[in-house]
Amino acid sequence: MNESGGGQPGPWGRSPNPAPGPKSPGSGMRPPDFESLLRKFRDDLQRYLPAGFLGKRGAWAVGTLAVLVWLALGFYTVNPQEQGLELRFGAFVQHTGPGTHYHLPWPIESAYTANLEKRNQVDIGFKPAADAAGQSEDKPEESYMLTGDDNIVALQFSAFWRIKDANAYFFNVDRGKSEDVVKAVAESAMREVVGQEKLEPIMTSHRELIQDRVQRGMQAILDSYNAGIEVTGVKMQKVETPSQVVSANNDVQAALADQDKKRDEAEVYAATVVPEANGEAARIVKEAEAYRAQAISLGDGEAKRFLSVYQEYKKAPEVTRRRIYLETMTAVLKPLNKIIVDDDAHGVSLQLPPQTAILSQKPAKPAAPAKSGGSKK
Repeated sequence: MNESGGGQPGPWGRSPNPAPGPKSPGSGMRPPDFESLLRKFRDDLQRYLPAGFLGKRGAWAVGTLAVLVWLALGFYTVNPQEQGLELRFGAFVQHTGPGTHYHLPWPIESAYTANLEKRNQVDIGFKPAADAAGQSEDKPEESYMLTGDDNIVALQFSAFWRIKDANAYFFNVDRGKSEDVVKAVAESAMREVVGQEKLEPIMTSHRELIQDRVQRGMQAILDSYNAGIEVTGVKMQKVETPSQVVSANNDVQAALADQDKKRDEAEVYAATVVPEANGEAARIVKEAEAYRAQAISLGDGEAKRFLSVYQEYKKAPEVTRRRIYLETMTAVLKPLNKIIVDDDAHGVSLQLPPQTAILSQKPAKPAAPAKSGGSKK
């Protein structure tokens, strides 16, 4: 811009219409006179170009020069580790290898290059230091995760990736946000795996296993999106328990130890009681089977005895009836221990059971003593 006052020339040279007198106090910079600048540019161009150049022939020359410059913009170079991608009106045309190539300039065609060998890295849970001597910055909102045994772990890790399919990468991923996409996929896969593991294995023996599972999980998600990205590795940087939950975690571990102890005691008790109960059940079953066999045998014997008695009864009913009566009375009176005295039998007594019966004569009554008479004195 030209500064007003004093007739000083600006960056475009001296103005053909000098500004009026000195600026008044408090006034700002004066805007340039564009019409004067255009007139001056035309005059300077005519001074260096042949007469009549800006006529019809000059317009053709300028147009031709502009077309040549536009066509020259179609050259591009693909480096050895890159792959070229040409688009025509936004549609894929072809891949190009290393070297110099040409395409029709924009807006007809466009070309992009993708580095297929570059190993990209995203960090989750922390921000790396700017220099080697610095300290990384923790990001708790990314690193805090819930484990399968309801503990909280602060886990920081890095994921490494590269472009494996330029077509899928350029058409399905926002190139300006590809790192955010990989980061979101990595965090999701890690949270899923950590949610299935216990705290102690995560911090000790299962690190390699978890890294492999997260890598495979990330690849499966990215392939489902057809993102054209290959996950080359996952590395866990730092795994620790947050300081805010250390005491609570200790209580949880103690409770888990008590739980394991009680479980072991219950298993030992079950190993002792269950065989005993099985043995007792087997004994009861055997006794029941023996009782059943005995009852069946007794029933069969009674049935056979009854049939034999019935056959005898048909032959001599009266004799059989009296025999049954006597056997029944013998069975009833057998446990008794009594003596039956029949007054009508003249003092004959019967002692039961019959095998010990003793017949005895009824003793006579003793005579009454004689009364002696006395004289009165």
